[in-house]
Amino acid sequence: MQEFAKKGLGDIYSKMGKYDSAFFFYRLGIPLALGSSRIDIVAAIKLSMATLFQKRGDLDSAFFYAWQSLEDIQNTDQASIAMSADSLLSQLYQTRHQYDSAYKYLKSFVILNDSLNNQAKITQAQNLSFNETLHEQQTEQAKKEAQKQYAVRIKLYILASIILIFLIIAFLLLRNIRNKRKANILLNKQKEEIEEQKRNVESTLSELKSTQAQLIQSEKMASLGELTAGIAHEIQNPLNFVNNFSEVNKEMLEELKAERLKPNAERNDNLQDELINDVIENSEKINHHGKRAGDIVKGMLQHSRISIGVKEPTDINALCDEYLRLTYQGLRAKDKNFNAEMKTDFDESIGKINIIPQDIGRVLLNLYNNAFYAVQQKQRELAEKGLPTFERLATLYEPTVWVSTKKVNDKVVLTVKDNGPGIPQNIVDKIFQPFFTTKPTGSGTGLGLSLSYDIVKAHGGEIKVETKEGEGSTFIINIPTKN
Repeated sequence: MQEFAKKGLGDIYSKMGKYDSAFFFYRLGIPLALGSSRIDIVAAIKLSMATLFQKRGDLDSAFFYAWQSLEDIQNTDQASIAMSADSLLSQLYQTRHQYDSAYKYLKSFVILNDSLNNQAKITQAQNLSFNETLHEQQTEQAKKEAQKQYAVRIKLYILASIILIFLIIAFLLLRNIRNKRKANILLNKQKEEIEEQKRNVESTLSELKSTQAQLIQSEKMASLGELTAGIAHEIQNPLNFVNNFSEVNKEMLEELKAERLKPNAERNDNLQDELINDVIENSEKINHHGKRAGDIVKGMLQHSRISIGVKEPTDINALCDEYLRLTYQGLRAKDKNFNAEMKTDFDESIGKINIIPQDIGRVLLNLYNNAFYAVQQKQRELAEKGLPTFERLATLYEPTVWVSTKKVNDKVVLTVKDNGPGIPQNIVDKIFQPFFTTKPTGSGTGLGLSLSYDIVKAHGGEIKVETKEGEGSTFIINIPTKN
């Protein structure tokens, strides 16, 4: 499974435009895939590398890896990869104005595409024919059985109706007698219970107030615990880079040392310059990822501080992005099978706004937790309906959480959207009430949205929800930029 993980990391960095990191993981994935005899994965990785080289304008390398991908995939049944390789080669030849070769690979692409489509149509026609024949046989058999049972049912219905009438009459008579007896007993018990409740009501109210105060404080402090697992995973990434680049630097310095020990006539000055430049570049990367780990720890410490209610200039986009990744990693630490797509759209023109970062962070944490919980529940519900694996489920449903910010006049509009099961219309008006929750017992106190509502109001803003059952929910927060 490691080859899948390396390819997946390469694809993620490719989408992010971090091509060096993408190549790093692709090259790690090739020997792993060869070791497990997964030639199809080797071909897929080489095709991804060819695509990256095309984007970077390195057409020779793009040709090389595209040809290798096409050659590797010939001995497998992965026609889709072969189609993609043919398409890429056709594009590359067009770039070089070699139209004969471009036409050759385009023709191969069309033949594979038509072959796959024709096979699917034949299979569909066979299934339809078989289902139609089976349906006719079942209909004929059902008619025969219905005729045989019709006469028997009529007799049974008549007999059952007579018996039912007698039973109803007897039941009504017995019920009236029992109800009178129960009414007298209940009246006496209610009098005793009312007296007992009067004696306990003052004590109960006092305990309830104390419990409510404790729950509110626990909900505020629990958000740090929610972030712990995510922070650990998020710190691990830059630490891995630091370790990797440190090992590479050590190897380069040893190679440089060996080169320096050679006689002056045998030394390769160009190689020494390249090694020194590579060491400097890797050191800069180590410094970058070290600062990244420091920023994560700084954010954790800031979140753990007790809020003193003082607003300060804060980069709302950075705050939204940081909490989104930490929340997702925390959930992944609890459930390794869970995956979700995270899409962000931040308005860079917002700049910094005056807010209490710890409090707004708790609002974001609660909304993100609810969004990921919703898509996770929908994924599990679909899996329980008969879909055998999460891989099969991913072809039908992709859990996604969208986060966006936008400056509108003198307000910042912050939106958190998911494609989960949505909120039933009969409880939408209750979700901001204290202690109201749709989660199972023990999974939530019902204070998250209530506290979020109060925090946003304290900032002079408003929070509202738009939802549609079966399609998802959207929480929209408006925060003034000047307050």
